Amino acid sequence: MRCPFCGHDDTQVKDSRPSDESASIRRRRECAECGARFTTFERVQLREITVVKTGGRKQPFERDKIIRSMQIATRKRPVTLEQIEKSATSIVRQLESMGEAEVASSQIGEMVMKALAKLDSVAFIRYASVYKDFRKPEDFQAFLDDWEIQIPHESGRKEAAE
Repeated sequence: MRCPFCGHDDTQVKDSRPSDESASIRRRRECAECGARFTTFERVQLREITVVKTGGRKQPFERDKIIRSMQIATRKRPVTLEQIEKSATSIVRQLESMGEAEVASSQIGEMVMKALAKLDSVAFIRYASVYKDFRKPEDFQAFLDDWEIQIPHESGRKEAAE
């Protein structure tokens, strides 16, 4: 493992332990050259997955993109990084178990929406509004109707005048 600080190739594992419900291994490493310490994670990868974008372009699947998009959607919400990590791991396992080498980006987006719907309704709507490219308030309601989700109205709040 190359040192991220000095680029030296010789690093030594100082500590290993299971992480993410034993789905990965967390390793603390130390560089033999500069003495810096850093953490790496090792995960099982059953197969290489290629993401097919809407325009037909292809790119390698990146688990970290799912985590970043979920973090953006859950910003300032009561959702922990651990919950996001578990959801991302679940999505990756689903993708790998499908047995397909290529997966449409839309299919991954739907999986992320389902995971967010279970974690936090506001984060789910935030993600969906960008993913589905909502342009007007009616787009939100039509989408929520499709997902059979009701937004409760606050009691005592006056509805907007028509």
